[in-house]
Amino acid sequence: MNVLVTGGAGYIGGTVTRLLLAAGHKVTVYDNLCHSRREALAEGARFVEGDLADRALIESTLREGRFDGVMHFAALIEAGESMKRPELYFRNNTMATLTLLEAMLATGHDRLVFSSTAACYGEPVSTPITEDARLLPTNAYGESKLLVEQMLTWMNCIHGLRYASLRYFNVAGAIDGYGEAHEPESHLIPLILDVALGRRASIKIFGQDYPTKDGTCIRDYIHVRDLADAHFLALNALHQHSRLIYNIGNGQGFTVREVIDSVRRVTGRPIAVEEHGRRPGDPAVLVASSEKIKAELGWNPKFAELDQIIASAWQWHQRRYA
Repeated sequence: MNVLVTGGAGYIGGTVTRLLLAAGHKVTVYDNLCHSRREALAEGARFVEGDLADRALIESTLREGRFDGVMHFAALIEAGESMKRPELYFRNNTMATLTLLEAMLATGHDRLVFSSTAACYGEPVSTPITEDARLLPTNAYGESKLLVEQMLTWMNCIHGLRYASLRYFNVAGAIDGYGEAHEPESHLIPLILDVALGRRASIKIFGQDYPTKDGTCIRDYIHVRDLADAHFLALNALHQHSRLIYNIGNGQGFTVREVIDSVRRVTGRPIAVEEHGRRPGDPAVLVASSEKIKAELGWNPKFAELDQIIASAWQWHQRRYA
């Protein structure tokens, strides 16, 4: 296959790019490098530096490439920031995706795998969350992704655009030689690993009074390799299906304190903690049901244990700063 990967210099997009190349596929990465570096690009991928809001550039890239499918990862991802500057998220995540969709329609490209989010659900009524659960985001980041899902529904209905929307839960871990390196970093596991390496003094826990077993938020962690496998299955399934919506998680929930304890076990190092108040827009519990993609596409996570996920991230983190 010949695949266009937007945001392919990022954590998930870069992982997917490397695994596509390793499987013998051709990949073009489209990225503006706003939160990544040129050094993060996968060797063997064609690179186009540009913003998705640049209609002329994305359209010319699509025309030249004649791709079998588009995997769309390019987005701002910090929920906390989205509650301070929501306009950035609607412009970069929602409006820029509309530009991509317009360019795809104009160039005859009709297969898209969209990087969505569990933040579309907001505070769930019950867990584990299924794909037919209420969609009511509690932060602007989730709303910016949900608006894209709504656009995709209409593009599918009116223009026949075939798409898969994959609602991620918390992605973590690393493949050999490549892992999480956001700039700035906002995700829990790499931040705790920074403490283990002595790069930061402590890890902040936001909120100790949630209705959970230890008062901290519960999240579902999925290994990035398992997530990539779900993308490959979804892209191939769009030959037979015109619209797919799946949760991607491992079905297990871990509190913030349990994640910290796992890092202590894996690294053998002390982790100091700072306790702070809740952040706006943080749901208490987000745990996925991924039974639908398991039943329909045969997907199964191979790296479901938290210590296993963190161990792969720890290996990468040590190499990154060696």
